[in-house]
Amino acid sequence: MIDMSESVMQFLLAFLLLAPLLGALAALLPAPPGLKGRSPEQAVLRHGVTVTGVVLLAAIVLALGFDHDHPSKMQATTDISWIPALHVRLHLGVDGISLPLLVLTALLTFLCALYSYFKPAAGPAPKAFVSLLLLLEGGTLATFAVLDLLLFFLAFETVLIPMYFLIARWGGADRARAAWRFILYTLLGSVIMLLGLLLIGIKAGTFDMVALATDNGRSLTASVQVVAVLAIGVGLAVKTPMWPLHSWLPDAHTAAPTVGSVLLAGVLLKMGTYGFVRILLPAAPHGFHTFAPYLAALAVAGIIYGSLACLALAREGAKGDLKRLIAYSSVGHMGFVLLGIATMTPTGVNGALFANIAHGLITGLLFFLVGGLKDRTGTVDLDALAKGAGAALYGRAPRLGGLLAFAAVASLGLPGLAGFWGEMLALFGAFDPAAGLSRPAFLTFMAIAAFGTLLTAAYMLVVVRRVCMGAVPQEASKLTDVHAFEYAAWAPLVVLTVLAGLWPRALLGLTDPAVQQLLAGGTR
Repeated sequence: MIDMSESVMQFLLAFLLLAPLLGALAALLPAPPGLKGRSPEQAVLRHGVTVTGVVLLAAIVLALGFDHDHPSKMQATTDISWIPALHVRLHLGVDGISLPLLVLTALLTFLCALYSYFKPAAGPAPKAFVSLLLLLEGGTLATFAVLDLLLFFLAFETVLIPMYFLIARWGGADRARAAWRFILYTLLGSVIMLLGLLLIGIKAGTFDMVALATDNGRSLTASVQVVAVLAIGVGLAVKTPMWPLHSWLPDAHTAAPTVGSVLLAGVLLKMGTYGFVRILLPAAPHGFHTFAPYLAALAVAGIIYGSLACLALAREGAKGDLKRLIAYSSVGHMGFVLLGIATMTPTGVNGALFANIAHGLITGLLFFLVGGLKDRTGTVDLDALAKGAGAALYGRAPRLGGLLAFAAVASLGLPGLAGFWGEMLALFGAFDPAAGLSRPAFLTFMAIAAFGTLLTAAYMLVVVRRVCMGAVPQEASKLTDVHAFEYAAWAPLVVLTVLAGLWPRALLGLTDPAVQQLLAGGTR
């Protein structure tokens, strides 16, 4: 790794947050004559690729300069008084928990910008599209980097408006309804969450996350912790999304453009689970302990519900939408993340953080592939794909079919790929939950979740069998296989899925010390 001074690290982190916001403003300006290329539209799309590429490079340099021997230590910190009257500070920092999420966000946004350069989303002029994409990136990166409760809330809310417009203006059929449902659900959850954040900050006398983690709930009464966890947990659960607060997600994914679905699944869903780990576990441990069994119960309900919904969509004659199926699969996968967090153990929380990253890589790849399949066939209806438009994908577009099968088996948790480790560690955490939690109850949750893995394998294999396998129909035309730009956008996700599966220590070595310290109240 690179030996880098703290001031350089501070600059890099600040640059990560500011560059997308400045890039979003610049995207709305006229392109200089020498940079227009073939058209102003091409120039602004190239601008998006350039800015997101520079942000990704900065994130990689930040990761290389990070002190991997002390990942529990908050690094690249900036702490400046911002609103003294409210005790709000401009407090930024990164540790082993937030660093992987920062890099994942930068990577997926760059890949989306690159994909959009060659395959622009159908809709209005791309200036607004690129600007919204960069604003979305800036808000998401800030969510994972700020260490003040009110700044966290502001960053958390920043992403809602750009995602709303990406769905409403560049989405598919029924996009207006899906966008309204997305914004109403998430805004309602955010209002409730804000009340909980204010309660913690006022009662503890600080909004600083590091101070709250070190205090470990000692300055908050048991009743305050319970109320705060309930309020904040509802807001975070909507964004996660946790069953039964998930119903906005399938519509949003179905209507969103390809890159919108990639970012929604790969990055935005992680903001909710990150809040559980960063805020509720260390700041209100007693309150979280009270609700942990209920959180675990809802998590495993989501695992089973999501899997059964996917099986229903995958069966012949159901007219199932493939994007909708992957959206419901996210409900199940995020259930494993919530189960791991609910165990309140290092094993379970590490599993949740690992599953977060794995889900971002694998589900992001799945939505890219389904978008490519729709571009070639004009449909994502499973019955249409299985009977003609996309049937026998192995024979008609073997590389596309192979990538779809790879993403499917990665999603079902095949050992050796990234999806395996997070789910396994979450189950191990449920096997031996934190002291004071009912072990028989968590053993039951573990058994139900393990059954959910079988259901996941069932619906994913049904999708592969129906879309990829079989004889090529005589009337079927040959499909264009994977383009070079698609290789460029998808290959990093494939490589990282394999690397994370074969070398989980690279990620767990970052998260485990930070999780151990967080659960110990910042005293280790």
